[in-house]
Amino acid sequence: MNSAALCRRYPIKDKFIQMKKGSPCDLETCFMCQLSLKEWRPAIAAHKKNFIAKKGEVIINEGDPVSGVYFVISGNVKVHKQWGDKELILRFANDGAIIGHRGITTNTSTYPISATALETTKLCFVDIGFFKTTIRINHEFAYGLLLFYADELHASEKKMRNLALMSVKGRLAVAILGLRDQFGLNDEGCLNLDLSRQDLAAFTGATYETVFRTMNELVAEGLIRLQGKMIGISNEKGLTELSNR
Repeated sequence: MNSAALCRRYPIKDKFIQMKKGSPCDLETCFMCQLSLKEWRPAIAAHKKNFIAKKGEVIINEGDPVSGVYFVISGNVKVHKQWGDKELILRFANDGAIIGHRGITTNTSTYPISATALETTKLCFVDIGFFKTTIRINHEFAYGLLLFYADELHASEKKMRNLALMSVKGRLAVAILGLRDQFGLNDEGCLNLDLSRQDLAAFTGATYETVFRTMNELVAEGLIRLQGKMIGISNEKGLTELSNR
């Protein structure tokens, strides 16, 4: 196996900064720890690896062999894939969220998505074998994971429907309201998320130029306001009406 393949197969050792002992992983925050038996947490502590991904670092490469599952301790990660010659952002994963679970299937051994840190992000990694054992032993976690997959499938189907049937303005309204619900607002009343216009375009399935023009239209209509890179909601009712068309 060449060095590039080794780096892909063992990203924790070769690519990221490992966190020192005593770093903030409380065995209670992430999705797996919350729903696993308390008696199982020592096993999680023994198998997990904590590390830091810098802004812009790729955590998972689409098509790489599945090695394990990741949980976000703090920070923000975009989950994306190639859509023709463009990038499509499927979702954002922040505190406690799981990424890499789409690689757990019966007919493939590669990740169908990529994941990239949007800011300095602390993560927890468990290998695929231990993750599957955790599912078998912890029934509440298995049930929670089933519901999570169902919710994610529903969200993916809705996103595909919106891409096919909804205008860019409507998709942008959906995106802004969804990001508000996920990340909240800062003290200035703007989305509590540092998101580039390119990533916003990839999240709405449109070109950068179209999103730029559409955002100016939303500003002119009094629906949103812009403060540098930050987006504020000026008329929630109007955005909601757009998102329901």
